[in-house]
Amino acid sequence: MTIPNDTLTRARYVNLETFRKDGRGVKTPVWIAEREGRLYAFSQANAGKVKRIRGQGRVRMATCRPWGTVTGEWVEGSATVLTRGDHTARARDLLRKKYGLLGWIAFTLGAAKDRAGQRAYLEITLD
Repeated sequence: MTIPNDTLTRARYVNLETFRKDGRGVKTPVWIAEREGRLYAFSQANAGKVKRIRGQGRVRMATCRPWGTVTGEWVEGSATVLTRGDHTARARDLLRKKYGLLGWIAFTLGAAKDRAGQRAYLEITLD
């Protein structure tokens, strides 16, 4: 699959909108990395967006500024929470590589969170 908007894959920040049971959207800026047509992001394992994705996988994404101000067009998709160690390691490595020194710092200092299961990795497929 080709990412419909390669601007998303190059963006430093993407606004990820997840949906509550009643249909209301909740927007959060995240880091993303792409591999083979799939996007990867991470979050605290107990974050609301992770719970909403587990409840229903519908998401929307748009490029944004670091604090969430949307700068691009919204693209629909679906997301899942990765559970297998090799998949989470691949997502972590892709994000660390894309974000350079900042990624290295975030994932090296946060390694204990990975080991403790306090960090969740998300796999996103765009429509």
